[in-house]
Amino acid sequence: MAFAMVTTAVRQTPTIDEPVYVGAAAEYTHEHRLRHNPEHPPLGKLVIGVGVALADPRIDPSFTGDQGRLGRHLLYESGNDPWRLMLWARLPVIALTLLFGLVVFSFARELAGVAGALTALALYCFSPDVIAHGSLATLDVPAAGFVLTSAWLLWRARHRPRLYVPLAGVALGAALATRISTLPAVPVCMALGAVSVWHASAGSRGRAPARAVAGAGVVALAAVAVVWATYVMVDPRLRWAPEQHVPTVRGVRGLLVEMLPFPEAYRDGMRVQFGLENRPWQGFLFGRLYSGSLWYYLPAALLVKTPLGMLGLWVCGAVVVIAVRRLRPAAPYVLAAPVVLLLAAMQGARGFGTRYAVFLPLFLAVAAGCVLVVRRPWVSGLAGALVVFVAVSSVRTFPCYLPYSNEAFGGPGRTRELLHDSNVDWGQDLGRLADRLREERYAGERVWLVYKGSGVPAFYGIESADPRRLPVGDVRGLLVVSDSAAAKATGRLAGLIRSSRPVDDVGHSITIYRR
Repeated sequence: MAFAMVTTAVRQTPTIDEPVYVGAAAEYTHEHRLRHNPEHPPLGKLVIGVGVALADPRIDPSFTGDQGRLGRHLLYESGNDPWRLMLWARLPVIALTLLFGLVVFSFARELAGVAGALTALALYCFSPDVIAHGSLATLDVPAAGFVLTSAWLLWRARHRPRLYVPLAGVALGAALATRISTLPAVPVCMALGAVSVWHASAGSRGRAPARAVAGAGVVALAAVAVVWATYVMVDPRLRWAPEQHVPTVRGVRGLLVEMLPFPEAYRDGMRVQFGLENRPWQGFLFGRLYSGSLWYYLPAALLVKTPLGMLGLWVCGAVVVIAVRRLRPAAPYVLAAPVVLLLAAMQGARGFGTRYAVFLPLFLAVAAGCVLVVRRPWVSGLAGALVVFVAVSSVRTFPCYLPYSNEAFGGPGRTRELLHDSNVDWGQDLGRLADRLREERYAGERVWLVYKGSGVPAFYGIESADPRRLPVGDVRGLLVVSDSAAAKATGRLAGLIRSSRPVDDVGHSITIYRR
């Protein structure tokens, strides 16, 4: 897994979100001020900032502009090497992703023994989604891993609540301080904290209810303390001067925001997130462009993006955890948080990728390991065969993990026909495109480029023009289109694609047409 993530990180150009996080990380660690990217709390960016600090980039403290321009300025306009800076920014997330694999292994070993733990770890290590997003300087895998860690510690708290309940609260706070979308896990973890303390207090039934309530309170207080501590780490004076518009949120959502015991910057981040949810986003699913949100988008995308053997082991594992009496007490710890988080994510307006549900490969790997509790010879044989199937499917997509889709949907080469954005093309292959265009077969040809991403084509030596500014008949040569842009193409771009002949594919995320 380490080899797959590092080699992927070395070859990928910045994805759409990464420059924002890297720019904010540099701002937090070098200037100790909170201005950009309030919609995500600071902890994940501080993790990225460790790598940014080690890279020691040139910083321009006088720069003014929005968070997108801040990242591009740092990477491409300040004299820094974007290849080197992005690799250093990604390495701390890679290390954290590997550590979460140890949490998966430990959790599954306590439930199903060493064989079950190895099964769970194998599924985690070969998950294309985890490899893809764990090798980027983004926040999805860190937030999911902290929630999993909290659930595991709460399970351990059934026997040592004084040690593990506060630690579980700290892990939950780390999740909240990384992504606001983990807030639905708070009531789940508080309830699990109460259940764990109740179980540990079985010998003193009279005090068990009070202790259970106290356990839930400790989880919440520790989480709140971690969130505050994260903001203080950035700026001990907690100065807050947002560079972007913060919308006014009214009604139930507005009341919820006001009630949260978090810094004002955190609450403004929630307001920005609610404002984003109110926008009329476009989505793309199974070849259909749509406006608004589809409640079934994430389940459908997960069917495409999850290896078939992994899907089978997830379902069997969930059934075993619920059905086997010995494992039944663990079912809420393994299944409650991912179910609640998935239901919350399904209500979102942005159908941009399975990264919004990347917690599922973590939690359900643990559940899948529990299949080995069923003592039947054919069970272990079938589980082993499915793990091998997952491994082969994952290795075959190396090193292009973002556009992975399973064999039932045609593999990575067909993903662009079904999904878009971070499911397939997140701007990661601009460097690969530059290498391809330097090949002899394309030498001297005019390049027309529609690129959806945060990279700067000219930096990588791509001399191109925008074909959408000329009549269709005047566009001759190579038409290069990001697959996310092609999925949502209308008007002139759609006409250009229809009247062109596809001749090459770059990383399963960019298509080269000849005109």
